[in-house]
Amino acid sequence: MKFVNLGKSDLRISSVCLGTMTFGQQNSEAEAHEQLDYAFTQGINFIDTAEMYPVPPRAETTGATERTIGTWLKHQARDRVVLATKAAGTGRIDWIRDGTLTFDRKNLRAAVDGSLARLQTDYIDLYQLHWPDRNVPTFGQYQFEPQKERAFVSFVETLQALDELVKEGKIRHIGLSNETPWGVMQFLQVAQAHGLPRVVSTQNAYSLLNRTWEMGLAEIGYREQVSLLAYSPLAFGFLSGKYLADPKARGRATLFGAFAQRYTKVNMSPAVAAYVDLASRHGMTPVQLALSFVASRWFVGSTIIGATSLAQLKENIAACAQPLAEDVLQEIEALHLRYTNPAP
Repeated sequence: MKFVNLGKSDLRISSVCLGTMTFGQQNSEAEAHEQLDYAFTQGINFIDTAEMYPVPPRAETTGATERTIGTWLKHQARDRVVLATKAAGTGRIDWIRDGTLTFDRKNLRAAVDGSLARLQTDYIDLYQLHWPDRNVPTFGQYQFEPQKERAFVSFVETLQALDELVKEGKIRHIGLSNETPWGVMQFLQVAQAHGLPRVVSTQNAYSLLNRTWEMGLAEIGYREQVSLLAYSPLAFGFLSGKYLADPKARGRATLFGAFAQRYTKVNMSPAVAAYVDLASRHGMTPVQLALSFVASRWFVGSTIIGATSLAQLKENIAACAQPLAEDVLQEIEALHLRYTNPAP
């Protein structure tokens, strides 16, 4: 397993991160612990979760993923685990903290304290803002709409609140998620101007079907040393190819259709079919092609993989360690030009 520093921080993370949003919904506590144990035997030291997990978010299950990790974490050497979680943002969930989810001091403090209790730990290694507090296109939306503008907490106020939590030892480093180039630069500039904590990573979707990171954020990541934590590298399972043969195959897209809007756009099916064919012609499974591609990109700090079975997890971990030949990469680029970001 390869290890890298996360952004400019001293956090040494595995190049593969175990995503956990199925824990407490599609996976039982015993299954989740089995996945965690196996991941750590393979060298993975990095776990990502969120206060709103599992998905799809529901009032009755919110926090179940963190609680499941907590019952495992209390039996581990804490300094061997790099633990990341996220604070839910405004506008999507009305049952966490009574729906008041702005990134101000009161809410961030309540969110951190809640996560610490569920995770049964004294500190969080990487604390992330799950999506922007302001009006931005997210989760399958791709057009900025000025008419949807709303008030939002200032960047300086948010960073000051996080700074308090860092100084108290409750969190070690901060990161963003589902963020735009403008947002990342605002956080960086405000941090520098006011001597506040600097973001070390951005967790955004990145896959063969969604390479929007490369269109602005890649340069920021390089010049500012902000790592990409690539989520959904299999595009909600679509890049496995299973929905081509059977559109009703069991998976997140069929179980939680309303949660898969990013993957309902017109060029999805032909793009997936083309990548599946490419994998077959080169003696790979579609999963190997998709994960190998993401894991090999120079700007990816860690590839977040999730699974609903131990067999899937084993396949995914192995795929991330498999390099792609130059001719395969060239064919991927040709397909990318034909089907550019069908799932932004």
